[in-house]
Amino acid sequence: MSTMPVTSSTLLPLELVDKCIGSRIHIIMKNDKEIVGTLLGFDDFVNMLLDDVTEYENTPEGRRITKLDEILLNGNNITMLVPGGDMPE
Repeated sequence: MSTMPVTSSTLLPLELVDKCIGSRIHIIMKNDKEIVGTLLGFDDFVNMLLDDVTEYENTPEGRRITKLDEILLNGNNITMLVPGGDMPE
């Protein structure tokens, strides 16, 4: 088993998330929802506090868009984070 050597230029996942605080982030959830918001903070479990949030959900009737002021997101439900990302059209 080989491991990647840690150098000063290696960025660990939580360090990348930490660099995104104050920036817009696109989050893809396990339940087919996507969330775009400004990251205010997070913990070691990647539970996230987001501000100025837009939630996108695909339903049989079409795409539902919900605007929220602030949310606390459970890190267990996150599939992928896209730093600086906005929801594609």
